[in-house]
Amino acid sequence: MSTKIDWAKLRQDFPILNQEVHGKPLIYFDNAATSQKPRAVIDAVTHYYERDNSNVHRGIHELSNRATAGFEAARVRAAKFINAKSSDEIVFTRGTTEGINLVASAWGGKNLKAGDVILLTELEHHSNLVPWQMIAKRTGAKVRYIPVTGDEGTLDLTKVDALLTKEVKMLAMVHISNSMGTVNPVAELCAKARKLGITTLVDGAQSAGHLPVDVQAMGCDFFAFSGHKICGPTGIGVLWGRMEALEAMPPYQGGGEMILTVGYDQTEFKQAPHRFEAGTPDISGPIGLHAAMDYLDAIGRENIWKHDQALANHAVEKLSALNNVRIFGPKQNRAGLVSFLLKEVHAHDVVTLADQAGVALRGGHHCTQPLMHKLGVESTARASFYFYNTMAEVDRFVEVVKEIQKFFGQ
Repeated sequence: MSTKIDWAKLRQDFPILNQEVHGKPLIYFDNAATSQKPRAVIDAVTHYYERDNSNVHRGIHELSNRATAGFEAARVRAAKFINAKSSDEIVFTRGTTEGINLVASAWGGKNLKAGDVILLTELEHHSNLVPWQMIAKRTGAKVRYIPVTGDEGTLDLTKVDALLTKEVKMLAMVHISNSMGTVNPVAELCAKARKLGITTLVDGAQSAGHLPVDVQAMGCDFFAFSGHKICGPTGIGVLWGRMEALEAMPPYQGGGEMILTVGYDQTEFKQAPHRFEAGTPDISGPIGLHAAMDYLDAIGRENIWKHDQALANHAVEKLSALNNVRIFGPKQNRAGLVSFLLKEVHAHDVVTLADQAGVALRGGHHCTQPLMHKLGVESTARASFYFYNTMAEVDRFVEVVKEIQKFFGQ
């Protein structure tokens, strides 16, 4: 971990962490589900509602001008955050899920037909699986998968070339697996697809706030992420699309804001990104997201990544020393999370008892039911880390796991 950053001092920026749960100090290890919010983000949203609250783009009064300026400044900031060529490539959504649904519906509805193939991985979150199943059913396309290699959860890359057939029109894949901690070689896979004229989408929900992201270097056509997983508000997300791809797509939804002119017989739509933002948007969301992106980049996502990985590696090392623990995820280059099972103990029991000890974990299928079934389990317990977590918290978590094992006579 970096020695230049006072991680303990950063914790003080998060009011929610300074509390007890069931009489024990809170240890929040559910960051893959949602992150906590620093005071800078809370203050930015409060300031907007206290001083600038108004609708955007429509008014010419001062409050509307301020709200519009803040809203569009966040678009510019988001483009910088992922190194997009232009802020016109940034579409605000409700989150990663809506971003992927937008592409599946608008791009897929226009470009897919019977016999075409959508290639996913077996690691996918339901958000990057169900929308493709839905559009496949509408168009007659088929969904195929790059397989994973058992409990390590890494992709079997030897199968990729054979799966990238001429029928494949879309390759959509997760950057970092929310249930395994796998970091996929997305740039390498996008390069293979691009040579074959295949469109690509990367689900960046677990990566955007944890490591530096450069969509131009990645070489994808679409990249989606959520504000709430990168210290921003819930209900706001970003879909980046290569401008050529966005301009060729029809609108996703119709209504106000996304139109140039409307007649009783036909409507003329705005250019991207506004054609994909129908209706009054979430305005406070981008304001808070802007503050979150500033906050993370002040720390440095390369520093956050090293910190996350150090915590995860420490947790894996400690858990591996225990008996009757099954650990999931790669042995090398694991992201900041660890999924595990205790022998003959349901994941929900692990999480319930951990909660009584003040440790917030996640138990379940983590919206990756097909992957769980492939691994022969119904669920796992998951500890997921962020930069405000500490080694001492990891050690306490492992002690709690030992206590749970004793409770069940292991």
